[in-house]
Order: sequence, then C-alpha cells, then structure tokens
Amino acid sequence: MRTDLHQTITQRLLADYSFKAKSSWLQQGICPACGKKELYTHADNPWILRCGRLNHCAWEGHVKEIYTDLFEHWSNRFPSVEQHPHAAADAYLQYARGFDLKLIQGWYTQEHYYDAQRQIGSATVRFTVGDTFWERLIDQPERLSKKANFKPGSRYAGLWWKPPTLDLAKGEELWLVEGIFDAIALAHHNIAAVALLSCTNYPETALAALLSQRQHHRPRLIWALDSDQAGQKSILKSVRQARKAGWRCEAAQIPQTSKGKLDWNDCHQRARLTDEYLTEYRYHGALLIAQSALDKAQLVYQKHRQREFILDYEKRLYHFKLDVERFEAAKEAAQDLSEPAKQTQALQKAASLTEIVNCLPTALYYQANPLTDEAWYYFRIDFPNGQTIKNTFTGSQVACASEFKRRLLAIAPGAFYTGTSGQLDRYLKDQMAHIRSVKTIDFIGYHHEYDCYVWQDVAVKNGQIYRLNEEDFFDIGKLSIKTLNQSVTLNLQHEVAPSYDWLPALWQCFGAKGLVALAFWFGSLFAEQIRAEHKSFPFLEIVGEPGAGKSTLIEFLWKLLGRRDYEGFDPSKSSLAARARNFAQVSNLPVVLIEADRNEETKYRTFAWDELKTAYNGRSVRATGVKNAGNDTHEPPFRGAIVISQNTPVNASEAILQRIVSLHFDRTSQTVQTKTMAETLERMPLEQVSSFMLAALSREKLVLQKIAERTPLYEHQLQTLPALRSLRIAKNHAQLMALADALALILPLSDEQKASTQAQFTEMALQRQRAINEDHPIVQAFWEMFDYLDGGGLEPRLNHAREPNLIAVNLNHFASVAAQARQQMPELTELKAHLRTSKVRKFIEIKAVNSVLRARYEPTLPATVKCWIFQR
Repeated sequence: MRTDLHQTITQRLLADYSFKAKSSWLQQGICPACGKKELYTHADNPWILRCGRLNHCAWEGHVKEIYTDLFEHWSNRFPSVEQHPHAAADAYLQYARGFDLKLIQGWYTQEHYYDAQRQIGSATVRFTVGDTFWERLIDQPERLSKKANFKPGSRYAGLWWKPPTLDLAKGEELWLVEGIFDAIALAHHNIAAVALLSCTNYPETALAALLSQRQHHRPRLIWALDSDQAGQKSILKSVRQARKAGWRCEAAQIPQTSKGKLDWNDCHQRARLTDEYLTEYRYHGALLIAQSALDKAQLVYQKHRQREFILDYEKRLYHFKLDVERFEAAKEAAQDLSEPAKQTQALQKAASLTEIVNCLPTALYYQANPLTDEAWYYFRIDFPNGQTIKNTFTGSQVACASEFKRRLLAIAPGAFYTGTSGQLDRYLKDQMAHIRSVKTIDFIGYHHEYDCYVWQDVAVKNGQIYRLNEEDFFDIGKLSIKTLNQSVTLNLQHEVAPSYDWLPALWQCFGAKGLVALAFWFGSLFAEQIRAEHKSFPFLEIVGEPGAGKSTLIEFLWKLLGRRDYEGFDPSKSSLAARARNFAQVSNLPVVLIEADRNEETKYRTFAWDELKTAYNGRSVRATGVKNAGNDTHEPPFRGAIVISQNTPVNASEAILQRIVSLHFDRTSQTVQTKTMAETLERMPLEQVSSFMLAALSREKLVLQKIAERTPLYEHQLQTLPALRSLRIAKNHAQLMALADALALILPLSDEQKASTQAQFTEMALQRQRAINEDHPIVQAFWEMFDYLDGGGLEPRLNHAREPNLIAVNLNHFASVAAQARQQMPELTELKAHLRTSKVRKFIEIKAVNSVLRARYEPTLPATVKCWIFQR
C-alpha cells in the first residue's frame, strides 16, 4: 500500500474506532455493530475490519466502503505522468479492487469518458471485448449516473471477456461470471473464468467457438452470476439452454446477508475464495439449479442432517420431514446399491415434502418509527409466475401463523399460508437472526442528523444522487434510510440533464418579482441549513388582486420541485391537527397557505397568524401527546419554509409582520405577451423542468458558502438605509438577497436580471418597514371617524377617559354615535380583531373606567363603562 494512503487510512481508523496498535495488528477497536471492543485489522494492510465476536456479531467492513471519499477520484490522487500513463487505473485496480498488477499487466488501458450534456468526465479502466470495449468509470461515477460504459453503437451479445492469459483449450471447468472484475478476482485463485458483462447475455457465439476447439472434451460450465434475483433467474435460464446444447452444468452462488451484496471481487478482497468457501458456494449453486423440490431437500439433508426443515423451491415454501425408522429400513433393504444411491432411494421412501405456502415470503429488513413506538418487518412476496409484492408485517403478524395468514392474504392476492406457527417460526428464525435495520423518517426532504435529502424514490447526500434500491430503501454508505410519508409525492427527474428554457418566460411574465419568488423557493431547499447558521428563515407573502397571476406563478414554482397541479392548503378550513401535519410532513420545502384572509365561519377554530411565530426559528407549531403509558409529548420542529398567498396583506401582530417578506402583484403590467408567457409556463411539462431541484442540490456546498458570505454584507447594506429601522427586516431581506446571488450559480441570470432583483429586495424591505409603521386600513378609518365624531377633544363625545394621555372608547357607544351621524362603521367583530394592532394610538387594554362622559352628560347612569384603552 502507498505510504500516504496507508497513513491516511490508519489515522482515520485510530480516530474513528479507538484501535490500539499491538505489533502488526490494530486491536480492541469499537465495533460499529455491537459496540464491543473486539474490532481488529492488520496494521500493514488495514483493508478489512472484523469483529472478533464471531458467534454474536461477526461484523466486517472494507475500508473502501467505510471511507468512500478516499476511493472516489483516482485521477486527482494518482495523476498520470509520462513515465506512468496508467497511474490512476493501476491505483484503482490495486487499492479499490485488490488485484496484483503483475498478474494483469497488459490486460487494460487507462482512458477517459466525457459526458457532453453534463460537461464533466472521468478517467476509466478499459478492457477490450471482441470488436468493442467495456470501461469502468473511476472518478466519482455517481455524478454521471453510471458506473460503466460500452463503446457506442457496439454489441457484445453472445460474446464474453476472457483474461488474455487464459487458455480455453485446457481445463476441466470454466466459470461464467457477470463482471470483468469478478473474472479477474477468480483468476487470482487459479480459477478459469470468463465475464459475460451482463446477466442476460447468453454467450452462444463464444460457446460455439469453444466447442470447435474442444469438441471431444467439453469443460464443465460453472454458472456463477451475481446472487441477486436477476442473476439467479438468468442462471436457471442459461443452465436449461446450455444443457439442451449438450453442456454439463453446475452453479456457484455467494450466500447473501442483510449486511450488503457481495460479489466474487468482494470475496477475493475478504479472503473468501479458499477451498472451504468455494465448496460452500458450489453447494448454494446446486440448491439453485436443483431439478425438483425433493432433489433440493436431499442436498439440504445431506449437508446438515436435519430431520425436519423448511425450504423454498420455485417460489414456494415446503416443509421437509424424515421418518427415521423408515429411512433406516429402506437403507437396509437396498444393500446392493452404492452408499449415495442407497441414501437417495431411502430418502425418497422415508421423507415427506409438504407445501405450506404457494409463494415465497422473504423478510428483507426491520424498520421502526421511534416516535410512535411502531415497528414493522418489510417483506418481499415472490410468486411462481414472476409477480412480486412488497409490504410490511407487524411483530404480532409474524409471531402467529393465523395472523401471518390473514396479513398475507390482505397484501398478496392469492397467497395462502397453510403451515403451523412452529413451521413459520422455523422459517423466519434464520432470516431474522441478523436482519438489517433501516432508519425511517415520517416526512420528506432534508434530515439534519443524517445530512441528506430523502424523498420517495430519490435521495441526495453531499450533492450525490442515490436511487431507491430493489428493497425500497436508500443505501447511502453506512446509512440505510427511507421515508414513511406518502402524502407528498415529488416527481424528480434525475436522468434528464437540467434545462432552463423556462427562465425567459418567467422573466417576461413576472419580471424581478418572479425571480424574487424563485429565489425564496430555491432558498426553501436549504431552509434547515440556513436556520442552523442564522437561527431564522423568513416567510414569503404573495398578495395581489384576483387575476394578477399568483396561482400561475406558485404552481409553476412547484413544478420546479416536482410537485404537479398543487398550490397550497387553506388553513382557515383546516383543523389545528391538520395544519400541524401539513407543517410537519416536509423539510426544506415550501408550505403554502392560501386564501387565509377570508372571515366566513367554518366548523374549525379560526386560524390565527400567531400560530406561525415559532416556525420562523424552526420550532414546533404544535405539541401533541404520545400514546404511551408515560407523559411524553411529540413536538416536531418546523423544517420547511412558509409561503402565504392571498388577495390582501396579512393582518397580524408586529412580530408576525416583521417575519414576512412581501411581494405584491397587480394587473397593470399585463399584456398579450405576458399572457402568452404565462400560458407557456402553465403548459410546460413537469418532467421538463423538475430537474431544477436536483441541479440545485448537487451544488449544496457552493450555495451554502455563497449564502454565508453574502448575507452579512447585504444585512449591513440594508441597515445603513435611514428609513429602515428594524434589524429583523434587514436580516430577512439580506438572506434572500444572498439567495438570489446563490441562484446565479444554478441559472444563467443576466446582469440586468441580477440588478433588478436586488433592487426589488431593497424596495421590499423599505415597504415592509412602512407597513409596520402604519395601522391597518380599518384601524385608520376608525381613528379618522373617531376624530370627526369626538369633536376634536374640546368637548369630547366619545372619550370616556379622565387622564389626559389616554383615550377610552366604548365600542357600542361609538357605534350609536356613528349611526346618529350617518357614518358607515365596520362590523364590530372585524373592528375588534384589528384594534388590538393599533400603532399610532397604541392599544393598552380593555377594562372598566370611571367615565367622564357619564358624569358630565348622564349622571343617572352607572359611572363605570367597559372601554378599550389607547395611548393618546
């Protein structure tokens, strides 16, 4: 191992696992699986970490899987030079694959692959296959959404890749594996192997050529494709086809566990290609290609000598039971046969094989929701006809045969379990002994603890995109995770190159205001990280008269994030519980509240804007009790970004108004051209524009760096404006101004667009300050009417206060005087809702006062009157 790489790995191992160096070993490390100080590895070649608790844990891991960053960009770490043009390829094969370069010298070359759409490339390790080539990308292939590449326009069907030094004219066996690295791994152990390059490629042409070489003595074919569903299905098909052509066939399979998939290259690196291991792999291959359920049962019995066990065959489960007395009697009666034939005949007479379920249920992993104390086992149900269904079983449903039968029938039509609870226990016990545990979250989006984004079918971590695996969870290095939320579905295009053809239409239709809204939508993707740095993230208010284009804009912005035909939800028509769930089910996504300015009565309690106050800092908007025996409560933090869309501005306390960044739209700038552009945005297919979200997240680090750099500068710039007195308003708008700069890292914004957007933010900050300084229009109208009716204060008619610095108003008295003067007064309920926000004459309290008006004009009435008290 190179000195620099060895030192880096050793330093990390000592820091992460607390190893103690003893002679040529690193020992007493803390095992990540069981937590015991039993982890060890070789000090000179610390490739494999193993737990010494073989019977209770037996965890092991390869450093290339633990420290993936050290094995990602080989060109940077090992640059090619004139004397060593294949430096990166050599290092990759030696350190990432564990190959002896002397053995494979001349088998490969180092080349380069370039993706014109993404405008990025990678060094490759290339192997020639007939008239084509196969190459492995070795520089962060996740960026390119592919790991390997064939020569464009070429075909390899019917062929195989053969190690150049392999002489097919000799040898008793020929192993057929899936990948070139698998064949090379076996070659290191003197096993003749060829690579088919795909599990679906039957090497008809290559076998015909081999037959012409060795017509009189064909080698035995050992089909050793990957041990996944696709590989096993192809082995069965290929064995049938090869046997028809006269080939002798066997198979070899690597037993897979819930800890992760292993191939032949992995086994080579883990020293698992000894004779003992190879015997085990052949046994599992024989089980796979057994020609009947009884043949498979005989193989199991001969290896384990169990009198009773459960086995699967052709996607059905069977119960095997041996009558020992009949078995011994049958062996005695067959004295003239050889021992193997005697045993086979005796098994056929003494064994019973009973089908207990007409499908194959497989426990894949365990998942739990720690907040609700609920847990499930995730199963895959395979049918003989090829159909597959995946769903969950609770602990009680796998613990009892009758419950298991009911659940199976409910989720898998036609699946029928007829076995006993004991047979079920016997079958599931081995599967669940070391079952994998998958983390779950009950929302979609960003999880700060795991520092990754999780949706239904895509996840992103450190700018890398991960797809949902065959078992319906995301395998992200050490992290296995999935979301349980099914309420919000995003259709994210991760295989389409980002296209920004929509940007001119957005600009022509909405101008700088459209880019302001886009900057906020873009910023919502990083709301959690921004709040972690700045302790807050503002709300966006989109208001304006009907027909101004608010809905068109919002629905298009949702398209950019993969959400179709959605605008938001109406909080005034939702219960408190429903609102809390809407706020809690997403992270780093907008939560849009629409039409909350209506005042009609609903069956739910009136929505109050002050409910949102804590969301500004990412705190919970509602606490609920946990259904358990204790006093636990559940207070999910708010992880998203608030957007408010309605016809009139929000009327709330100053604390809420300061948290809002407001955008006002009207119809004055609408033309035939803007209408055409709006219709263009409405017609744009979601599949064409939703790549924006993943493009933004792929540059997460650059975006957050830009926000951190620019926010303080803009905040200082706004604070220098004489008219802007609120530090919170300055901070909110500065954050969005920095986001507009970060947006330019993703979109091709012109200088005019950038300048107009920043000017728009400055004007919005000043408008927000003016809005906070002013009273609500209803309050302004009230005081204008009060001053008119009260007589200017010389002979007060409405002010009951005796103190000269106070105003005390009885609203019923006010309404009576207004009616006499034929003044149009607002509804009292609406007036009461707004009077508390009075600023010019600050509201103090509501209380009974000793009325100066009663004493002067109506001394016979009670002296005290309930009044609203304001500071003059």
